[in-house]
Amino acid sequence: MKVAVIGLGLFGRALAITLSRQGVEVIAVDRDPNVVDDVKDEVALAVCMDSTEERELRSQGIDEVDALVACIGENFESNQLVVIMAKKLGIKRVISRTSTATHARILSLIGADEVVQPEFEAAEEVARRLRQPSLRSFFHVIEGFSVVELVAPKEFVGKTLADINLRKHFRVNLIAIKKAHAPGEKPIVNPVPMGSDIIESQDILILAGEDADLRKLGS
Repeated sequence: MKVAVIGLGLFGRALAITLSRQGVEVIAVDRDPNVVDDVKDEVALAVCMDSTEERELRSQGIDEVDALVACIGENFESNQLVVIMAKKLGIKRVISRTSTATHARILSLIGADEVVQPEFEAAEEVARRLRQPSLRSFFHVIEGFSVVELVAPKEFVGKTLADINLRKHFRVNLIAIKKAHAPGEKPIVNPVPMGSDIIESQDILILAGEDADLRKLGS
Protein backbone atom coordinates (compact mmCIF):
# COMPACT_ATOMS: atom_id res chain seq x y z
CA MET A 1 0.00 0.00 0.00
CA LYS A 2 1.24 3.50 -0.83
CA VAL A 3 0.00 6.61 1.00
CA ALA A 4 0.82 10.30 0.55
CA VAL A 5 0.76 12.48 3.67
CA ILE A 6 0.57 16.18 2.78
CA GLY A 7 1.51 18.54 5.61
CA LEU A 8 3.98 17.51 8.29
CA GLY A 9 2.75 19.27 11.38
CA LEU A 10 2.42 17.29 14.60
CA PHE A 11 -0.44 15.17 13.27
CA GLY A 12 0.94 14.68 9.76
CA ARG A 13 4.41 13.75 10.97
CA ALA A 14 3.07 11.29 13.55
CA LEU A 15 0.77 9.74 10.95
CA ALA A 16 3.53 9.40 8.34
CA ILE A 17 5.93 7.75 10.79
CA THR A 18 3.27 5.42 12.22
CA LEU A 19 2.17 4.26 8.77
CA SER A 20 5.76 3.71 7.70
CA ARG A 21 6.54 1.63 10.78
CA GLN A 22 3.50 -0.50 9.98
CA GLY A 23 4.92 -1.36 6.56
CA VAL A 24 3.12 1.23 4.43
CA GLU A 25 5.09 2.99 1.69
CA VAL A 26 4.76 6.67 2.64
CA ILE A 27 5.41 9.79 0.58
CA ALA A 28 5.65 12.69 3.07
CA VAL A 29 5.28 16.22 1.71
CA ASP A 30 5.69 19.69 3.18
CA ARG A 31 6.82 23.16 2.06
CA ASP A 32 9.21 23.51 5.01
CA PRO A 33 12.58 21.88 4.24
CA ASN A 34 13.36 21.54 7.95
CA VAL A 35 10.38 19.33 8.74
CA VAL A 36 10.96 17.33 5.56
CA ASP A 37 14.55 16.75 6.66
CA ASP A 38 13.36 15.62 10.10
CA VAL A 39 11.19 12.85 8.65
CA LYS A 40 13.26 11.74 5.66
CA ASP A 41 14.85 8.76 7.46
CA GLU A 42 11.47 7.52 8.68
CA VAL A 43 9.56 7.24 5.39
CA ALA A 44 10.05 5.91 1.86
CA LEU A 45 10.18 9.40 0.35
CA ALA A 46 10.15 12.88 1.90
CA VAL A 47 9.67 15.80 -0.47
CA CYS A 48 9.77 19.58 -0.07
CA MET A 49 7.36 21.07 -2.60
CA ASP A 50 4.15 22.99 -3.25
CA SER A 51 1.49 20.29 -2.91
CA THR A 52 -1.17 22.42 -4.62
CA GLU A 53 0.62 22.17 -7.99
CA GLU A 54 -0.54 19.26 -10.14
CA ARG A 55 2.73 19.00 -12.07
CA GLU A 56 4.76 18.66 -8.86
CA LEU A 57 2.42 16.04 -7.44
CA ARG A 58 2.67 13.97 -10.60
CA SER A 59 6.45 14.33 -10.67
CA GLN A 60 6.67 12.50 -7.33
CA GLY A 61 4.21 9.76 -8.29
CA ILE A 62 1.52 10.99 -5.94
CA ASP A 63 -1.09 10.40 -8.62
CA GLU A 64 -0.34 6.68 -8.19
CA VAL A 65 -0.89 6.39 -4.42
CA ASP A 66 -3.72 4.32 -2.93
CA ALA A 67 -4.68 7.07 -0.51
CA LEU A 68 -3.80 10.67 0.30
CA VAL A 69 -4.14 12.43 3.64
CA ALA A 70 -4.32 16.23 3.52
CA CYS A 71 -3.33 17.67 6.89
CA ILE A 72 -2.12 21.23 6.30
CA GLY A 73 -3.53 22.48 9.57
CA GLU A 74 -2.32 26.07 9.43
CA ASN A 75 -3.79 26.85 5.98
CA PHE A 76 -7.32 25.71 5.30
CA GLU A 77 -7.32 27.09 1.75
CA SER A 78 -4.25 25.01 0.85
CA ASN A 79 -5.83 21.98 2.46
CA GLN A 80 -8.91 22.44 0.27
CA LEU A 81 -6.77 22.79 -2.85
CA VAL A 82 -4.93 19.56 -2.02
CA VAL A 83 -8.23 17.69 -1.65
CA ILE A 84 -9.50 19.06 -4.97
CA MET A 85 -6.21 18.26 -6.69
CA ALA A 86 -6.14 14.73 -5.26
CA LYS A 87 -9.62 14.00 -6.62
CA LYS A 88 -8.60 15.47 -9.99
CA LEU A 89 -5.63 13.09 -10.05
CA GLY A 90 -8.01 10.18 -9.53
CA ILE A 91 -6.75 9.12 -6.11
CA LYS A 92 -9.35 6.66 -4.82
CA ARG A 93 -9.27 7.54 -1.13
CA VAL A 94 -8.77 11.11 0.03
CA ILE A 95 -8.78 11.88 3.75
CA SER A 96 -8.49 15.36 5.19
CA ARG A 97 -7.71 16.62 8.67
CA THR A 98 -9.46 19.64 10.14
CA SER A 99 -10.19 21.10 13.54
CA THR A 100 -13.70 22.48 13.08
CA ALA A 101 -17.08 21.04 12.15
CA THR A 102 -17.64 23.80 9.59
CA HIS A 103 -14.41 23.00 7.78
CA ALA A 104 -15.28 19.30 7.94
CA ARG A 105 -18.55 19.95 6.09
CA ILE A 106 -16.77 22.03 3.44
CA LEU A 107 -14.11 19.36 2.89
CA SER A 108 -16.78 16.69 2.48
CA LEU A 109 -18.63 18.86 -0.04
CA ILE A 110 -15.53 19.38 -2.21
CA GLY A 111 -14.78 15.68 -2.39
CA ALA A 112 -12.96 14.39 0.70
CA ASP A 113 -13.93 10.74 1.23
CA GLU A 114 -13.27 11.02 4.97
CA VAL A 115 -12.62 13.92 7.33
CA VAL A 116 -10.85 13.46 10.66
CA GLN A 117 -10.81 15.84 13.61
CA PRO A 118 -7.94 14.60 15.81
CA GLU A 119 -8.48 17.01 18.70
CA PHE A 120 -12.19 16.23 18.92
CA GLU A 121 -11.63 12.49 18.53
CA ALA A 122 -8.90 12.49 21.20
CA ALA A 123 -11.16 14.40 23.58
CA GLU A 124 -14.01 12.00 22.83
CA GLU A 125 -11.79 9.01 23.60
CA VAL A 126 -10.59 10.48 26.91
CA ALA A 127 -14.19 11.28 27.86
CA ARG A 128 -15.24 7.75 26.94
CA ARG A 129 -12.44 6.27 29.05
CA LEU A 130 -13.43 8.44 32.01
CA ARG A 131 -17.06 7.32 31.69
CA GLN A 132 -16.11 3.68 31.11
CA PRO A 133 -12.90 2.78 32.99
CA SER A 134 -13.22 -0.85 31.85
CA LEU A 135 -13.00 0.18 28.19
CA ARG A 136 -9.63 -0.66 26.68
CA SER A 137 -10.13 0.37 23.06
CA PHE A 138 -12.84 0.99 20.51
CA PHE A 139 -13.24 1.27 16.77
CA HIS A 140 -16.12 2.95 14.98
CA VAL A 141 -17.33 0.76 12.12
CA ILE A 142 -20.16 3.01 10.98
CA GLU A 143 -22.02 5.85 12.68
CA GLY A 144 -23.52 4.48 15.90
CA PHE A 145 -21.91 1.04 15.68
CA SER A 146 -18.52 0.05 17.14
CA VAL A 147 -16.20 -2.77 18.07
CA VAL A 148 -14.71 -2.48 21.58
CA GLU A 149 -12.38 -4.25 23.97
CA LEU A 150 -13.91 -4.32 27.43
CA VAL A 151 -12.64 -5.80 30.69
CA ALA A 152 -15.25 -8.37 31.72
CA PRO A 153 -17.64 -6.92 34.33
CA LYS A 154 -17.31 -8.47 37.78
CA GLU A 155 -20.81 -9.91 37.60
CA PHE A 156 -19.75 -12.00 34.58
CA VAL A 157 -16.82 -13.70 36.30
CA GLY A 158 -17.41 -17.39 36.99
CA LYS A 159 -20.39 -17.59 34.64
CA THR A 160 -20.57 -19.31 31.28
CA LEU A 161 -21.33 -17.40 28.10
CA ALA A 162 -24.59 -19.32 27.85
CA ASP A 163 -25.57 -18.03 31.30
CA ILE A 164 -24.70 -14.45 30.41
CA ASN A 165 -26.34 -14.55 26.95
CA LEU A 166 -24.90 -11.25 25.74
CA ARG A 167 -27.01 -11.08 22.60
CA LYS A 168 -30.32 -11.55 24.40
CA HIS A 169 -29.69 -9.50 27.54
CA PHE A 170 -27.35 -6.78 26.26
CA ARG A 171 -27.96 -6.69 22.47
CA VAL A 172 -24.23 -7.07 21.67
CA ASN A 173 -22.25 -9.77 19.89
CA LEU A 174 -19.12 -11.40 21.32
CA ILE A 175 -16.36 -11.67 18.71
CA ALA A 176 -13.53 -13.10 20.83
CA ILE A 177 -12.07 -13.29 24.33
CA LYS A 178 -8.57 -12.11 25.13
CA LYS A 179 -7.24 -13.87 28.24
CA ALA A 180 -5.39 -12.02 30.99
CA HIS A 181 -1.62 -12.08 30.56
CA ALA A 182 1.50 -10.68 32.20
CA PRO A 183 2.96 -7.42 30.81
CA GLY A 184 5.20 -8.13 27.84
CA GLU A 185 3.67 -11.52 27.15
CA LYS A 186 1.66 -12.25 24.02
CA PRO A 187 -2.05 -12.45 24.87
CA ILE A 188 -3.92 -15.71 24.37
CA VAL A 189 -7.03 -15.17 22.28
CA ASN A 190 -10.08 -17.41 22.12
CA PRO A 191 -11.37 -16.55 18.62
CA VAL A 192 -14.40 -18.86 18.73
CA PRO A 193 -16.04 -18.56 22.16
CA MET A 194 -18.51 -21.33 23.01
CA GLY A 195 -21.51 -21.21 25.29
CA SER A 196 -19.74 -23.45 27.82
CA ASP A 197 -16.70 -21.12 28.15
CA ILE A 198 -16.37 -19.57 31.60
CA ILE A 199 -15.46 -15.90 32.02
CA GLU A 200 -12.44 -15.38 34.26
CA SER A 201 -11.26 -12.31 36.14
CA GLN A 202 -9.55 -9.75 33.86
CA ASP A 203 -10.71 -11.43 30.64
CA ILE A 204 -11.09 -8.86 27.89
CA LEU A 205 -14.23 -9.22 25.80
CA ILE A 206 -14.11 -8.09 22.19
CA LEU A 207 -17.65 -6.97 21.42
CA ALA A 208 -19.59 -5.46 18.53
CA GLY A 209 -22.83 -3.57 18.78
CA GLU A 210 -24.62 -0.26 18.83
CA ASP A 211 -22.82 2.43 20.82
CA ALA A 212 -25.75 2.95 23.20
CA ASP A 213 -25.79 -0.74 24.15
CA LEU A 214 -22.02 -0.92 24.52
CA ARG A 215 -22.07 2.12 26.81
CA LYS A 216 -24.61 0.45 29.09
CA LEU A 217 -22.50 -2.70 29.30
CA GLY A 218 -19.31 -0.81 30.17
CA SER A 219 -20.75 1.64 32.65
